[in-house]
Amino acid sequence: MSQPVSRILHPFDVARHPSLEPEVKCAILARWASDRSAVRDNPALRSRPGARSAVSIDEVLAALRSLDAQKRPSEATRQ
Repeated sequence: MSQPVSRILHPFDVARHPSLEPEVKCAILARWASDRSAVRDNPALRSRPGARSAVSIDEVLAALRSLDAQKRPSEATRQ
């Protein structure tokens, strides 16, 4: 992997990462979306441990949705 996961700054960096498997991307984003990552006194924001800045939960969920959208075309070809 060219970029350690700890250096990923934005949810879409995870979703677009070329060397992470889709399942790993989903796990990273799900962990980021969890309440444990919520910023104290501002639950609409999420922050990874050691992160310099927070992102909105909406950005994390949008990145997760983008992964779902990427899966759909390949699933349709298997049927």
